[in-house]
Formats: sequence, structure tokens, C-alpha cells
Amino acid sequence: MSEPTLKPLKDLKLPTAVLAVAASPDSKQLFAACLDGGVWAVPVESGVPQRLGKHESYASGVCYLSKSQQVLSAGYDGTLRWFSPTENKELRTVKAHSFWSWKLRLSPDERLVASVTGQYLAGGYKYEPAAEREPSVKVYDTETGALRWALSHVPPVLSVAFSPNNRYLAAANLMGEIRVWDLESGKQLAAWTTPDFTCWGIIKSPNYIGGIFDLAFTPDSKELLACGMGPMEDPMAGNGKQTWQRFAWSETPPRKVAEIRASDAGAGLMESLRFHPNQKHFVMAGKIAQGKWNAGLFDAGSGSLVQGVDSKMRITDSLWLHGGALLALAGATSQEKKNKEGRSPDFGHIKLFECTS
Repeated sequence: MSEPTLKPLKDLKLPTAVLAVAASPDSKQLFAACLDGGVWAVPVESGVPQRLGKHESYASGVCYLSKSQQVLSAGYDGTLRWFSPTENKELRTVKAHSFWSWKLRLSPDERLVASVTGQYLAGGYKYEPAAEREPSVKVYDTETGALRWALSHVPPVLSVAFSPNNRYLAAANLMGEIRVWDLESGKQLAAWTTPDFTCWGIIKSPNYIGGIFDLAFTPDSKELLACGMGPMEDPMAGNGKQTWQRFAWSETPPRKVAEIRASDAGAGLMESLRFHPNQKHFVMAGKIAQGKWNAGLFDAGSGSLVQGVDSKMRITDSLWLHGGALLALAGATSQEKKNKEGRSPDFGHIKLFECTS
């Protein structure tokens, strides 16, 4: 069988930047968390977005609960919010954090949702992050909104992932520190640091920059992938190497088993990792600074780049639809000036790509 190929299919536009995307089980309805704080429903066929509700700041995460047919979102206001798409109203609000929710993830069985937070404050003269002021990782029951686990990490914690078998939770931070917990006991099972996603910015920003922006367990839950950007000196340039690494997390100590090939990588911040439903491929996507692609389809076995796509926008999230037949890339283009009517053109996008082999 030949390798899969991605082909542009459709561009769904929203008023502001899309920071996260989710879908209904039949993939006919998408849901977007956006820069304006809005949580939007987007029918794939018509492409006409309808706002379900709003956070008090950026909406940073979203997921769909198929059993209750509800949408659950997170935002920079530190809240989790439940919405009914059919009634177009908010059902519940939970104050999860005193700071931003950086990332929201739903467990495969949809019983739990995890949100991560944390502000980068200097903890000493070397600008190492100060200790957390609240638990950086929180896990909630999706049906009741009850807190199940409050887990400790070093802020800011930028990424979180559930394992496919629903047993484990992983989270990673600015400093490249990764931790894995058992969700039955709350016990921390592994903790290690990779230095390849973080550096000291000596131009314009004398502090630590970078971090691990997304995580994904392998389909067997035995290994963990992390993505972000390699070392750089100028954070304004954003020209660190496009980077992913793969770890055997349950070994003692955890061991790096693979990483992106230098010949495959361009430059730019990678913000999203998603395994294809066939379990043989994964996509990594983000922002391009230098190179030819900002959405890369990789062979999960060899780690080689199968295809790179330049989406012509910054990608913040990705999602496989229709069993892997479609790939949704969410993000934004540059915001243009207001027109004569005083309206800013739409700059949020969910771009759909057909995946064929």
C-alpha cells in the first residue's frame, strides 16, 4: 500500500484566530475555541459559524462529549465551561485555575478532561521558574464537573495528554520537564527532562524560552511523543528547529528512542501532535519560520517525513476526521486592517485536507 497523501479540500473561516478544534463523532460539526473568547459551532457543509458562548479571555481549548452531546471548553480566564449546542446555552462553569488554561485534553473514554496552567515567574537570579502557586495539572469528571486529581508540576505547564488506554496522563512544561501519572492512584510514575526544547534567549528576552507544546502517547500507550521548537537566541524570530522526540517513558530512567531527522526539519514552533487512526502515521503541525512545511505527516515506525504541507497560516491545533480520511488544521493568518465599513476580515481558519493512499 502506498503512503498517504494530503490534498487541500476546504477552508472554513471564522472571525478570529482558532486556538483549538474538536468534532462531533460523525465529523459533520466542528467546534472551535477562538481568540475572541468565543466557542463556536461550525457545520462542515455550510461553513457558517455560530457562537455557543464566550470566555472572559481567549478560549484556548475545546472538546466534544458524545454521550451528553455537550461541548466543553477552557480559556485564559481559568475556567472550564460546558455548553449545549442544541439549546445554544451555557450549562456549567468551573473555576479550574487562577491563571490561564494553556491546554485542554479529553480522555479517550470521555470520562475525564485535563487542563494545565502556570505562569512563568522568575524563582531566582538565574530566572529558573518559581514553584507553582496552585496545582499545575487538574483532572475533572466530564459528567459532574467534580475535581478528580490536582497534580503538581513546575509552571508553566504547556501540554497534556491522556494515554489511549485511559490509564495514564502526561504533562510537560517550558523547561522540557515531562511527568506521567497513574490515573487510578494519582501516583507519579515517571519524570524526566529533555533539554532540546528550551534555551536561554539572549536577544530581546533574557529569560528561558521554548517549551514542549504538545504530547501524544503512541497507540500502545508505551511511548510518548513531544513536540515544540529547538534552541534559538531570538524569540522574535521563532526560528528554532521544528522538533519532535519519542520516549520509552516506562523505562527506568525514561529513554529517548527517536527524534525528527535533521534533513526533515525546517524552522518554526510546532504546537500540535496527532496520531492517525491507522496508528502507522502521525501529524505534527505549527508555525513555519524557515523551510517548506508547517504540517508534516510522519511514518510512525521509521520516523521519516512522508509529506510536508505549507498551510499558509499558523497552525495551533489539528484533528483527524472521518476515521482519518480528512485532516483538520486549525489556526490563523495575519490579521488585516479594517475595511471601509470598519470590519476586520475573518482571519481564523479550519482548513480541511483529504488524506488518500
